[in-house]
Amino acid sequence: MPFTAQELQNIANAALDFHMERGKVFSQTIQGKPLLSAMRNKSKPFPGGKDNLTVRVKGQYTTTIQGFEHDDQVTYANPANIKEAQYPWKLIHAGIKITNHELLKDGISVVDSADGDRKTEHTQREKTVLANLLDDKLEDMTEGSDRGMNDMFWKDGTQDAKQVPGIKSIIVDDPTAAGVVGGLEQSANSWWRNRANLTINISGGVSGQPVINFLQNEMRQLVRYGGNPDLWLAGSDMMDQIEKELRANGNYTETGWSDKGTIDFGMGDLAFKGKRIMYDPTLDDLANTKRLYAIDTKCIYPMHVEGEDMKKHAPARPEDRYVFYKALTWVGGLVCKRRNSSAVYAFA
Repeated sequence: MPFTAQELQNIANAALDFHMERGKVFSQTIQGKPLLSAMRNKSKPFPGGKDNLTVRVKGQYTTTIQGFEHDDQVTYANPANIKEAQYPWKLIHAGIKITNHELLKDGISVVDSADGDRKTEHTQREKTVLANLLDDKLEDMTEGSDRGMNDMFWKDGTQDAKQVPGIKSIIVDDPTAAGVVGGLEQSANSWWRNRANLTINISGGVSGQPVINFLQNEMRQLVRYGGNPDLWLAGSDMMDQIEKELRANGNYTETGWSDKGTIDFGMGDLAFKGKRIMYDPTLDDLANTKRLYAIDTKCIYPMHVEGEDMKKHAPARPEDRYVFYKALTWVGGLVCKRRNSSAVYAFA
């Protein structure tokens, strides 16, 4: 029996809800996306606006103390050090379509009714076939949008002027070089710079723990002004280097030795100062295998227009096309209110 257009829409909505919440698929090329997961968890709503998201930042102070005696003349300062950082917000879309012809080839007929007045009893096979057909397309849309959002949050925005500048637009390789971040010139404001060192020297071998010792010293600078990087993402070579340094010095836990007659030589998850260091496959895709990003997500996070965080759409079928549409949109930007508590590191 044929489905009405309204019934097809209801089934598609239910299938999309199920897929977005459960995500049970058997794709062979889905990678972990820890940055995307963290960004979504930290995203905050805003009501909209003309062009940019703005935050007020301050890195200089004018007022100081002055000693005096008797009737010495003293001075008064008039501080004016507040600066405004600006970040663009963008509109992001991902959508699919399915034609009536495709449905017919799969044994599905649709009653072309806008109000869905014609009700029919559906066989279990009809529901199964429809779910399988839609699941493939919906899985492609949700995973495809996840991949696109993940890449966008990692990259610096130069790949597409209509996409949001991501982490690499804020945590840059050379923070001392001339360059504008959030509308502020970093070379003229030493306090408006992320930490960076892409040439950690590991030539002395792993026994000296060059990366681990560097991070131990560097952490003091990351928390110096009140920040606290909580998201640590590394490429595969950086993960390997840290693990080699730990193994070379015998830093195994109890779970790394014999258990009921077997020896488990695997190493547990890496962590630093209580923060897990996670492997992010996207860094390998970007040829950043030797890198480690320390991100303070209290200071670097997305903001989305209220009600526009992965919003679902079902555009009406045009009168001259037998096509059904589904879409997801996200409207927002990535903001930073402190850079000196985030960093990028790599070994030479």
